[in-house]
Amino acid sequence: MNIDRSATSFPIKNNFNFLAHCSISHLYSPAAAASNHVLERQVQAGRQSIFEFAGDANIGLKFKKGFGAMMKTSADNITMTTNTSEAISMIANGYPWQPGDQILSYTHEYPANHYPWVVQTQRHDVELVLLSDAAFPQTDHAKAAEVPESFARGWCFDQLISKVTDRTRVIAISHVQFTSGFAADMEKLGQFCTDKGIDLVVDAAQSLGCLPVYPETWNAAAVASAGWKWMLGPIGTGVMYTRPDFRDKIAITMSGADHMKQDTNYLDHSWAPHTTGQKFEYSTVSYAVLAGLATSVTELFGQTTMEAVRDHNFALQDLLVEHLDATRYQPVLHVPKHRSGILALIPLTQSDKQVCAALEKENIIVTPRDGYVRVAPHLCSTEDEVMQAVEALNRV
Repeated sequence: MNIDRSATSFPIKNNFNFLAHCSISHLYSPAAAASNHVLERQVQAGRQSIFEFAGDANIGLKFKKGFGAMMKTSADNITMTTNTSEAISMIANGYPWQPGDQILSYTHEYPANHYPWVVQTQRHDVELVLLSDAAFPQTDHAKAAEVPESFARGWCFDQLISKVTDRTRVIAISHVQFTSGFAADMEKLGQFCTDKGIDLVVDAAQSLGCLPVYPETWNAAAVASAGWKWMLGPIGTGVMYTRPDFRDKIAITMSGADHMKQDTNYLDHSWAPHTTGQKFEYSTVSYAVLAGLATSVTELFGQTTMEAVRDHNFALQDLLVEHLDATRYQPVLHVPKHRSGILALIPLTQSDKQVCAALEKENIIVTPRDGYVRVAPHLCSTEDEVMQAVEALNRV
């Protein structure tokens, strides 16, 4: 990949060895500059800055074209959002529920892809059915061992099939589970949903920017993600993909001036919402933070392919596993189709929080989560940084 991995592009390197891109990530330096520019223009120009940054010729179009290219879809299918929860909530609240409908999800979903569906069970006569934890296959790597049942964080496709009924309307699942790093086989799941007439709604917060995320290849109805994890964008940004036929059947639950075709003709109260992804952009967006995310998707990820990013991240994980002390950590080593950017380690001698705190004292940032130590290098990470981390892990 032709990526500048220096502190010029990633100033966090002046302070930390950051290997926690599954958490709140650092900003790509040009993304921060883009956000600051928008804020400074508001300081200098007030309302005139809105005309500079709004409209099809500026930030919105850059954002949508960038994500459209990254996700191999049309820019018309892209919506600017503030986070994953907002996107999934708009989908769940606008879905045409009928009494007795079922939603199928997983028991350990991140709250952004859980509570919006719980709300539907409270408002409508619908049922939320949850897949339980199941053993998932691991590689035959010498350091792989059976994952203890108490640490299983994945779901089984056979169980999913057994739970589906003729009342299942939506399968709401994360591409990558945020604790163990278990990645779903989205093409297999998407084909199953298509065959059964089920709408597949995907939380891609732990994969967009790290793995290939191609909604049309998956036959997904909707895909939502935050912008401040693997995308290296500002906090308070997000993106949503919706398939056109699915978008048509989702009712508008958040409304304002910005999703109407009459634009700034505010006294024209005709009901004329956009039919593109702008249908869900109900009011004024934060051009400052979205300018940062638009810069990341176009100027950083636009320089490479998602397959190259994935392969780089996997190579760094492999390096870490090769040098990891197996008497201190048990790595969760998924088979290739279930692998993700999160390398989950089960610490055998101390708690996950103790390990992460010890590394933080050396300015090495990894994250604890439900008993796992999550190591998440990214396209900006180097072999030297991974080796520094594994040497510290082995000393804990």
